[in-house]
Amino acid sequence: VDAGLIFIGPSADAMRALGGKAAAKDIAIKAGVPVVPGYQGGKQDAKALTAEAEKIGFPVMIKAVAGGGGRGMRRVDSGAELPELLASAQREAQGAFGNAQVLIEKLVERPRHIEVQVFGDSHGNVVHLFERDCTLQRRNQKVIEEAPAPGMSDDLRAHMCTAAVDLALAVGYEGAGTVEFLVEGGTLGPDARWYFIEMNTRLQVEHPVTEEITGLDLVEWQIRVAGGETLPLDQVDITMHGHAIETRLCAEDPAKDFLPSIGEIYAFETPDEMTGLRVETGVEAGHAVSPYYDSMIAKLITTADDRDTAADLMITALRRTVIAGPVTNQGFLAALLENDDVRDGRMDTGLIGRDLDRLSAVRAHPDALAAAMGTYLAQLSDDADAGAGVTGLSPWRARDGFQLGPARAERRRVLVNGDAVEAQIAWSADGAITTLPSGEAHLVAPPTWYFEHRPEPGRLLVVVDGVQTALASPTYDSSAVDDGHDGSAIRAPINGKVARIFVTEGDAVEKGARIAIVEAMKMEHVLHATRAGSIAKVAAQEGQQVTQGTLIVSLGN
Repeated sequence: VDAGLIFIGPSADAMRALGGKAAAKDIAIKAGVPVVPGYQGGKQDAKALTAEAEKIGFPVMIKAVAGGGGRGMRRVDSGAELPELLASAQREAQGAFGNAQVLIEKLVERPRHIEVQVFGDSHGNVVHLFERDCTLQRRNQKVIEEAPAPGMSDDLRAHMCTAAVDLALAVGYEGAGTVEFLVEGGTLGPDARWYFIEMNTRLQVEHPVTEEITGLDLVEWQIRVAGGETLPLDQVDITMHGHAIETRLCAEDPAKDFLPSIGEIYAFETPDEMTGLRVETGVEAGHAVSPYYDSMIAKLITTADDRDTAADLMITALRRTVIAGPVTNQGFLAALLENDDVRDGRMDTGLIGRDLDRLSAVRAHPDALAAAMGTYLAQLSDDADAGAGVTGLSPWRARDGFQLGPARAERRRVLVNGDAVEAQIAWSADGAITTLPSGEAHLVAPPTWYFEHRPEPGRLLVVVDGVQTALASPTYDSSAVDDGHDGSAIRAPINGKVARIFVTEGDAVEKGARIAIVEAMKMEHVLHATRAGSIAKVAAQEGQQVTQGTLIVSLGN
C-alpha cells in the first residue's frame, strides 16, 4: 500500500480487525451483535484455559483465532481432556495458519450454521446479499452449502443481515466478506437464539450459490470496488430468486472417517451439458492429488426455481460425474442429499457425524459390480494366456457358450476395494454371467453411466452412478508378516508427517489409546491402539515424512 499498490479485497486493517476470531468477537460485542459466551483473551497455557473453560461450563469448543475450515478446532467435554486436545489444536493451527493462539467458546447445541454475504466500498457503503446455509459439515468443515437457508423466517433473516452489515460498517469494511453465525436448536424461526462466531475477510469457496440466486458477479464487484467505484447496487435493488446448492467434491473416503485419498486422476468427466449445473475445478485427467494441500478437487453448483429441484439436479450431476483414481465423496454427497432430514430441512451441524455409518455405506450397483467382475476375470484369463505364450483366443476358452460338458466357469479370489471375495464367471449362449459373493447372478452388461479404466495389468477401476469400485488381484504382502492379522502393526493411513508419538517401547496401552498423529492435507489423523498390549517397537520418529502403510508402532502381548 505504501508503494502505491492497490489490492483487490479488504484492507490490511480490516483483515487484522476481523480476520482473527478473538478480535472480531470484541468488535461484535461493541457493535451490539450477540456472540457465543467464551474466553478470547491472551492466556494460552492449559491451566489457564482449563480454568476459563470451567467458568464457561463444559462442553466447550477450542478454536484457532486465525483459523478456518475446521482446522484447529476441538470439542472438549471435561477439564481432564483439555490439555491434550489443546496441544493438538494449537499444533494444527500453527501448521495451517502460522498462529497457534486459540479461544474457548461454549458449545452451542444442535446449531444451524448460517452466514451472511456482505460487500463494502471505499465510500462508506455496505450491503448484504442475503444468507447461505452451511450446516452440513464433517470435522467442522463445510460439505454442502446452499442459498437461501431452508426454513429461514423473514424476521430472523432481517436481524442477522442487519447485524452483519453493522459489523462491517464498524471497521469501514471494503470488498467481499462473510459474517458467520450459529443458530441454536436447528430451526430458523423468528425467536431462535443466534450468535456471531467469526468473519471471513475474503470471497469464500461457497460464493457461487449467492451469485446464482442474485444474478450478480461477485468477482466483478471486487474489482470495481478495488478500482474506487461505489457498489453497483443499493440494498433495495438486490433481490434473490430460486435456490442454489453447492457440493464440495473431495478426494477422501467417508467410510474411513474422511481419510484423504491421493494419487493420479485417471479420468475426470462432468455432465457439463446439464441445464442448471455449474462446475468449478482446477484439476483434470492426468493430474495427481498430493498429500500437501486441501482435499477438495471440484465444486458442483446446481440452480433451480426451488430447493427440491436443485437437490435432484445435484444428485443426478453427482451420479453422472466420473472420477477414476483417488477415492472421492461423490456417493456420500448424493446419499446426504437423499437423506429425509436434509430434504425436509431438519438439519444441524452434527447430522453427518450421527448418520455417518449409513451415509458412507455407499456400494456399487450389483449390475455394475457384476459387469466389472466379468470384465476383470476375462482380463485375468487373457493375461494368463499371454503369459503362457498363447496367441489369439484358444477355442477351448472361447466365450460363445459352446461346451461339450457342463457349463464352463472360472472362480477367482478378487480384492474388491481391498477386501478379498470369491467371484465366479460362467460362459453361456447369452453371454457371460457373473455370480457375486451374495449369490446373485447377473448377465455381464454394463448399466447406464458406467465407466471402467485399467491403470495396469491386474487392476481395474469401475465407476457407476458416482461410485468407484477398485478390483485387483491378491498379492503376497511381506508387511503382513508383522501384522499377524491381529492388529499388532499400527501403520500410517496416508502419506504425511509424523506430528506426535505418544508412547515409548515397553509402555502398556489399552485398546483405543492414542498412539501417534500423522499430519496430511492440513489435518491431523490420530492413530489408536487396535487392542490392548505393550509397545514392542516404535519404528518412526516425530517429524519424519512417511508413506501410506509405513510401520509406526508394533504392539506386543
